[in-house]
Amino acid sequence: MSRIDIHERVQAQGRLRVAQGRQRRRRTVTRRDGVRVEVDGRWLTGFCSNDYLGLASQFEVGAALQDAAAREGAGAGASHLVCGHHALHEQLEREMADWLGVPRALLFGSGFAANLAVQQALLLEEDDVCVQDRLNHASLIDATRLAGCRLRRYPHLDAEGAMRQLRNATGGAAMLATDGVFSMDGDIAPLRALARVARDEQALLYVDDAHGIGVVGPQGRGSIAEAGLGVDEVPLHLATLGKALGGYGAVVAGDAGLIEHLAGTARPYLYTTALPPALAAASLAALKLARRDDWRRERLHELIELFRAGAGRLGLDLMASTTPIQPLLCGGEAAASAMSAAVEAAGFMVTAIRPPTVPEGRSRLRVTLSALHTPPQVQALLAAIAQARDRVPAADRHDTDR
Repeated sequence: MSRIDIHERVQAQGRLRVAQGRQRRRRTVTRRDGVRVEVDGRWLTGFCSNDYLGLASQFEVGAALQDAAAREGAGAGASHLVCGHHALHEQLEREMADWLGVPRALLFGSGFAANLAVQQALLLEEDDVCVQDRLNHASLIDATRLAGCRLRRYPHLDAEGAMRQLRNATGGAAMLATDGVFSMDGDIAPLRALARVARDEQALLYVDDAHGIGVVGPQGRGSIAEAGLGVDEVPLHLATLGKALGGYGAVVAGDAGLIEHLAGTARPYLYTTALPPALAAASLAALKLARRDDWRRERLHELIELFRAGAGRLGLDLMASTTPIQPLLCGGEAAASAMSAAVEAAGFMVTAIRPPTVPEGRSRLRVTLSALHTPPQVQALLAAIAQARDRVPAADRHDTDR
């Protein structure tokens, strides 16, 4: 039997990515100062970070990290169920649960691991099903595949489509999973409608609210609180520590019995080293600021309105979004890459997002706003984007219908 050579496969895939204009490269940030970053020896104003509230570089957060590292060291030393569960982990879980208005929260090293843990621990059989929005984050989709259950997907934001998929997937347990705020489109899931579907179809509603926490809802409690829902309608949801809270890690929050089950059975929780206690201390400091400082959200939403109004006057093709994620459609991959390069030449860092991260013909500049940005910076970015748009041949900006 002749086997496929993995090196040859990798080389062929690389050539294909280059031919399709989908080759990716890492950019190394040498220094960071608020929203400004030094890349390749040049300072740029960044509009592609998820640090929505500007807490990643906030003094109190950094001081908490340094103080805890000086006391507790660089790492946890073991998994949570061996000897790695620290009092700072416990305090962070309790404070997150209190903020989100749920009985319990469980700390994970990343949102990706948390999404995998939820599905592997709850969807155990081959005839179990996870029904998902077509534009869900990759971690939700990969988690279903790794859990070994059935994956069914419905059109974006289509609660009736979710209902049809659940009704067609008979037998076994069912989970309905959605992003709260969609990371590439910036729009918000119809959670009240999805909650009704989940109730009627006897499915557990699970919401990945990574991009909603800290930004939307009362006190920044996320898209679930914004929709007026609680743990009865959404038994479990994910809250990240690495977006608006500016740190690293995530918690799964919700029903006490389900959280206890995850803590005792979820493989991504049991078999990995716990998050460094110093990072938990930093997230605790950030959490207190996020709860207290409503001015950060107020300033952020003022900047969102400023950006959208300016984009409208310039005729920029913005997608519908009221969140800090403001996607500007470019159509073709070449156009998105060219516009990103032109905007960078003008002094701004905005990443081009291309397939397979987004659908074919929907390449975009994914502009993200922070409470640390200033109105003049936003206005200057808009002018740079408009100039970049005008330089791209119209043929490269082909039809962007889904």
